Amino acid sequence: MNEVVLYDYWRSSASYRVRIALNLLGVNYQTVPINLLDGAHKTPEYLALNPQGLVPTLVIDGRILTQSLAIIEYLAELQPESELLPSDIADRQKVRALAYAVAMDIHPICNLHVVSHLMTVTEKPDAREEWMKHFIADGLVKLEAMIGETDGAFSFGDTPTMADLCLVPQVYNARRWGVDMTAFKRISDIDSKCAELPAFQAAHPDRVKP
Repeated sequence: MNEVVLYDYWRSSASYRVRIALNLLGVNYQTVPINLLDGAHKTPEYLALNPQGLVPTLVIDGRILTQSLAIIEYLAELQPESELLPSDIADRQKVRALAYAVAMDIHPICNLHVVSHLMTVTEKPDAREEWMKHFIADGLVKLEAMIGETDGAFSFGDTPTMADLCLVPQVYNARRWGVDMTAFKRISDIDSKCAELPAFQAAHPDRVKP
């Protein structure tokens, strides 16, 4: 395999997911930090790699990959024995549903550019915090119910899947914004189990912060 390069922002949930996946699969990679707060994602050089101007971007096998879940699915298909996606088609659908519940229903509403725009249309000083708490907590209520329908130590089964790669960064964000996690027992238990695994530990924002 040629050199693998991850264009990454340390606090990005989407980047965090991909870091976990790369670690779980034992893929060695180099990191190029893209500071979203400094606008590094809007430079012509970065937009030539990723026209959306989002992170992460992964360069692997001579290909430029974007969109975190598409990247994770690519990596999972490279190593199907990893179980990031189960072998059974119905089980894969369940894992995708859990992952998408975070990545497509919670995360986009709470993304940096969405919340930055919110602050341009309101003068409420605490609008950002209220927004984040409301939508993260609302999404986690639904995710807790979805996970409650499955068995195992993790979101689906007894090994981490793509669902856990989405869940853990979202829990990090929930705690960052002061969401009360008391009601989310299953989610908290899964997050604790993931925190014991070296692949998750090494991907944590506190470990990769520049």
